[in-house]
Amino acid sequence: MIVPTRFRAACYPDSDGQPMADNTLQFEWITTLKWGCELLFADRPDVFVAGDHLIYPVDDPDDIIQIAPDVYVAFGRPKGYRGSYRVWEEDNVFPQVVFEVWSPGNRYKQMEDKWKAYDLYGAEEYYIIYPEHPSFVEAWVRDEGKLVPVPDIKTWVSPRLGIRFESRKGNLNVVRPDGTKFLTYMEINERLKTELHRVEQETKRAEHEAKRATSAEERAERLAAKLRELGIDPDAK
Repeated sequence: MIVPTRFRAACYPDSDGQPMADNTLQFEWITTLKWGCELLFADRPDVFVAGDHLIYPVDDPDDIIQIAPDVYVAFGRPKGYRGSYRVWEEDNVFPQVVFEVWSPGNRYKQMEDKWKAYDLYGAEEYYIIYPEHPSFVEAWVRDEGKLVPVPDIKTWVSPRLGIRFESRKGNLNVVRPDGTKFLTYMEINERLKTELHRVEQETKRAEHEAKRATSAEERAERLAAKLRELGIDPDAK
């Protein structure tokens, strides 16, 4: 049976009606992970990153399955706007890396069901971040066709992203391959302000040096003019 396009669109809505986050800490982690991954692959047109975005793994209007990861990364898929991620329209590529950020509203049964879905549909890496317990991260990696637990998260490096997790002074950092960490919006803003201040200071110094050089040239010209008045050629050797 051919399903009309209008009916198919109604079957796969772009929202599940659920809030993005239960609290500000979870929201901050979701946005930090999303934009951190986005920046990590900013020069890769074939890497799509999304946050709080519905995934439809199979095309079956009679048995609709939807999953809403907090953040996911799909390699081999072009960047661009999507109302939802419909795997059959994405060359059957299920996102390879998935993040969930635990919140007080989560239940273990809910997370277990998500793990089963990610395992079934082919995620290669699955992470659960616990913002209120920053030294604790759970991770799974696909091995022989199944998601298996990562035994030691402290030494773990993501095969796909190249990131690692570091707990320092009671805070959890996501560390990029170059050794820098994923930054929150406020941290990015502070660094931007610092950089702008540095550029302003350098510009002022350059302008000051230019003024000094101009003043020196003007003094030299006045001296040369005075010498000429006295009948002395300032250019004579």
